[in-house]
Amino acid sequence: RAALDRATVLLSMTKGGKRIDNVWGSGGGQQSVKHLVKEIDMLLKEYLLSGDVLEAERCLQELEVPHFHHELVYEAVVMVLESTGEKTFKMILDLLKSLWRSSVITMDQMKRGYERVYCEIPDINLDVPHSYSVLERFVEECFQAGIIPKPLRDLCPSR
Repeated sequence: RAALDRATVLLSMTKGGKRIDNVWGSGGGQQSVKHLVKEIDMLLKEYLLSGDVLEAERCLQELEVPHFHHELVYEAVVMVLESTGEKTFKMILDLLKSLWRSSVITMDQMKRGYERVYCEIPDINLDVPHSYSVLERFVEECFQAGIIPKPLRDLCPSR
């Protein structure tokens, strides 16, 4: 009862969420989606600069949000679509391959990430011409590398 009373007081205070972080800590599912998206974006950008797959994998696991790994897949594929060179294409392919092989990203999370890209490709194409052809090529490479199954590859939209 004392713990519930204390929690009620903490929650009713202004900026209660920040105080709760200080009392019980925050991790995993306690973090806001906005914060997690920023962390994943920074993780991917840092990976593209360093090329260190193991560090990227460690950082992703430290976030403690396996239910949100589809966001990394989504953001990574969008980065490929928005990039202009082959370097990002190859590096993201290597990262996804490594995360898949080490079972850090599950099939369900991989599928959800790709399906989000598939749904949003018409909007992405407005900002990034040729995104359909880049997506088709990337999806085919992922299929060849064993990252995604044939049914997911076949769902890839084409122009």
